[in-house]
Amino acid sequence: MNFKNLLLTFAFGSLLAGPAVAQAGPGVYEPGHPRVNQINRREQRQQDRIANGIRNDRLAPRQAARLERRENRLVRNERRDMAKDNGHLTRRDQARLNHKANRISRSIYRDKH
Repeated sequence: MNFKNLLLTFAFGSLLAGPAVAQAGPGVYEPGHPRVNQINRREQRQQDRIANGIRNDRLAPRQAARLERRENRLVRNERRDMAKDNGHLTRRDQARLNHKANRISRSIYRDKH
């Protein structure tokens, strides 16, 4: 298996294990909570953009790995923030996560072009 296929497998595996699944508890997707859902949808779209860049040879393996690490750090921060507030995100947490997601989004764009 070459490095590109390995990265694709990693990217799609992150999508499946990604933001969280429908269970109750901290750091988990909650259908009734708009702030959590907004962040999770955004993480999913960014994962799709990274996977698309790998598939189309627009992202080098090192770039994709760096972006994946940053995305994973964002997910960990989200889960930590939610655990702190009984499974919810405060407006301040959401703003901070969105700011970090904006920076990652710009990096994805720059790396792909």
